[in-house]
Amino acid sequence: MAVTGRGRRGRGRRLAVRLAALGLAAVAVWAAGLVRFATQIPDTVADPDAVTDAIVVLTGGSGRLDTGLELLAAKRAPKLFVSGVYRGVDVTMLLDVSKRSPSDIECCIEIGHSAGDTAGNANETAAWMNDQGYGSLRLVTSSYHLARALLEFRLAMPDVTLVLHPVLAESVKQDRWWAWPGTASLIVGEFNKYLLVWPRHAAGRLFGRPADTARAP
Repeated sequence: MAVTGRGRRGRGRRLAVRLAALGLAAVAVWAAGLVRFATQIPDTVADPDAVTDAIVVLTGGSGRLDTGLELLAAKRAPKLFVSGVYRGVDVTMLLDVSKRSPSDIECCIEIGHSAGDTAGNANETAAWMNDQGYGSLRLVTSSYHLARALLEFRLAMPDVTLVLHPVLAESVKQDRWWAWPGTASLIVGEFNKYLLVWPRHAAGRLFGRPADTARAP
């Protein structure tokens, strides 16, 4: 039996309604995930006194390097590794920028230049940790970045123990984050990046790469 024009229009409307419903459901799931992600961003350091084999700082956020240097001075680890440093920048230059005396701690700092993103940070750090024979590290990065960094580090080094050390930037308003456009945009962007990493992490666990031991913040 031939389909009339009215029948085709009816089917088209039903399809449009179903697609709209699916779209709304997807947006609702995404929004719920965003809220959960935002509420789980740490606002304290859970284990500030633990000693590890190394401190690892991921460049790119306010206060990260200074925090790593303070932890090194406090003897939370004998070595500090700074991942993702611009090529041409050496340890002395880093310490000069942070107003630290090179003679005090320069010997205990190493830097990596190959990382261009968080996955690169994890792979670069994994290679360095393997070369050093280390089995634990304190991961220093911005609080909003910590969840994604943890996924990448678990993928790159599943047997390494991680102590998580969030850095709290004054410019990031975690309390009532939705009311601050800059912070809201930052957290939304970070959540979307987290969603892109998570399937790789899940696949890694599914195919025999167990998650590492991590002390959550």
